[in-house]
Amino acid sequence: MQDSSALVAFAAFTFILAGTVKGVLGLGLPTVAVGLLSTVMPPAQAVALMLVPSLLTNVWQAFTGGHFVSILLRLWPALLAIIAGTWIAGRLELGLLSPEAASSTRIALGVTLLLYAAIGLAKVQLAVSDRLEPWLGAGIGLVTGMISAVTGIYMIPAVAYYQAIGFTPDEFIQAQGVSYSVSTLALGGLLIGGHALDKTGASASVIAVIPAVLGMLLGQAIRSVTRPAIFRLCFYLGIIGLGLHLAVIHP
Repeated sequence: MQDSSALVAFAAFTFILAGTVKGVLGLGLPTVAVGLLSTVMPPAQAVALMLVPSLLTNVWQAFTGGHFVSILLRLWPALLAIIAGTWIAGRLELGLLSPEAASSTRIALGVTLLLYAAIGLAKVQLAVSDRLEPWLGAGIGLVTGMISAVTGIYMIPAVAYYQAIGFTPDEFIQAQGVSYSVSTLALGGLLIGGHALDKTGASASVIAVIPAVLGMLLGQAIRSVTRPAIFRLCFYLGIIGLGLHLAVIHP
């Protein structure tokens, strides 16, 4: 997609769709945005466009629910490890900071999307003991940060870990907001440090907030008249299709 007007239209459509998914399910904005945009541009550019809309929506989610302090006290090893993992992968110039590796980055992104959808559809229920939680959290955070730096997707394997440590539904949603805010900031620092995010990219990301918010409002309206479970199934099936496209058809 070389035509600039077509690219802008596709990006606007992508953020409206990603915002709609976020409005209905409370998740999925960066997954949809990075996945779709990576089909028409380098993954690093897709992540740069996603940064501001993702950060704003995740910060809002992080401070909604009344559990912010308790979540920080519980997740701080994982959160610090996410930053460390992102930095380590950045120092190794893996994935997003390696322009010549755009093809392999798309494949890694596709595989990550497939894993994300598989976990979501399987509704994996694991349990982690209190004794292991700090150490396992640090390991999970490190892996999450490295995958984030390679693909721009920061849900794997963090989301499965947050499900396993016994959060209530409200705590789980807020914990995702806290974790994803940290991941987005770490990614932003990585891209700025690697000169993959300039003023033009930052401005475009700010503008992308508009279609993302419009999509969220649309998603909230859809949520009031449809069953979220059906929408969730369609979302994960769509992510599987997108993952296969990136990993197999369009590396």
